[in-house]
Amino acid sequence: MDRVSLTTQYLARVAESGAKAGELVGRQPESELLNTFYKGKYLSRPLFLGHDERIRLHADLENLLSALGSLPDRLFGGDLAAFARAVGMTEVQVSAIMRGRGPSLTRQTRADLYVDDSGFKLLELNIGSAVGGMDNADMCRALLEHPVLADFAQERGLGYVDTLREQVNNIIVESGFRPEDKPVVALTDWPSSYDNMIPYMKLLCGRWRELGLEAHPCHIGQLEVRDGRVWLGRRPVDIVFRTFLIADLLESPEAPALMDPVLDAAERGEVKIFTPMDCSAYASKGALAMLSDERNRHLFSAAERDSLDRILPWTRMVRPGQVTLESGERVDLVEYALANQQDLALKPTLMSGGNGVVLGWAPGLSAQEWREQITAALDGPYVIQRRIRPALELFPDEDGELRPWTALWGVFTVASGYGGAFARATTVDSGEVVVNTAGGAHAGAVLHEEAEPAG
Repeated sequence: MDRVSLTTQYLARVAESGAKAGELVGRQPESELLNTFYKGKYLSRPLFLGHDERIRLHADLENLLSALGSLPDRLFGGDLAAFARAVGMTEVQVSAIMRGRGPSLTRQTRADLYVDDSGFKLLELNIGSAVGGMDNADMCRALLEHPVLADFAQERGLGYVDTLREQVNNIIVESGFRPEDKPVVALTDWPSSYDNMIPYMKLLCGRWRELGLEAHPCHIGQLEVRDGRVWLGRRPVDIVFRTFLIADLLESPEAPALMDPVLDAAERGEVKIFTPMDCSAYASKGALAMLSDERNRHLFSAAERDSLDRILPWTRMVRPGQVTLESGERVDLVEYALANQQDLALKPTLMSGGNGVVLGWAPGLSAQEWREQITAALDGPYVIQRRIRPALELFPDEDGELRPWTALWGVFTVASGYGGAFARATTVDSGEVVVNTAGGAHAGAVLHEEAEPAG
């Protein structure tokens, strides 16, 4: 089975039952944890993944991570600072990642992908502890309370990964602890966003405690470094789980003074940071441009090249000069970008969630405005990326009718392998060109075939 056939069969089952969107979402709207983040906006069915699709997609993401993690060695002689500068980091940020460097690239990632006629295509790769959507198992459990989906899932052998449980395992394993060590975790945000996030953070810490992890919410200004430890009030902290970002260092001239004591303590071995700051360089779209650049193909294994060819759209840093297209044709990048506005997106290398993205096909964007954006981005921390035209997904509405939506898949890797997935989607009628929850997208679950079907 594949995602298309599973979807077709399930929608036929829904039509036979006469079920409407309001009942199909199950008890998701009653979940305090989910509502704090998703504001009651849920998709009326899960997305589906066939067994072979899931295996290949995860293998492609693992190959991409392998190639990504090798870039400092393969392109910069092991110089992480040079790699960070090349993907667009400032010297303040470079200093932070050099003091917050991990022994290896974390396996906690979320790949944001569209599906087009040829398969999954990567828009961006989120790496580290700040990735969202890991509460997706709550969505799955709520959806599976409806008998139509419950029966279908049982018949087709569909299941899901409890990504929140995997997150707890990631925290412990990658920080060098064992579950019996019972490390104290400070779930740490940045002061300017803390007030908005504290309701969710408190609920998340409660869920982590149910899974055996002692966790407490705070912002980085509440952590104190003294006596060879990092402290949250009277509690010695073993692990700082950071939701603050490398971009926060640019908030004000005083920002580094907030982060420096914790980074220095981690460098002295007085606390573990999950995940270290260096993962921000690997998550840059500038790093994706390095993977996409034909000049670097010889550096990667055959398996890595095959995976990159499947899931990574054509991506280049915005630099004057010639580049090679997928066809092998050589073109001037600026001239090509100006002549192919409808087929390209301009993206900052170090922002996520659609922030700072300029879509060439956005309604009302004139050729002159596009030219100005491209010109301003030259030699800066920006990439040009090929437009992906996603296949539409059908979802039942309140009248039982099927409506087309644009779905963005969020697929996780974790320390133990495939980490599950979740979705965000907007209706085609909404006219939204960027799919994210901040822009009003609905959230949803993903179910996959647990085992390869017999025969």
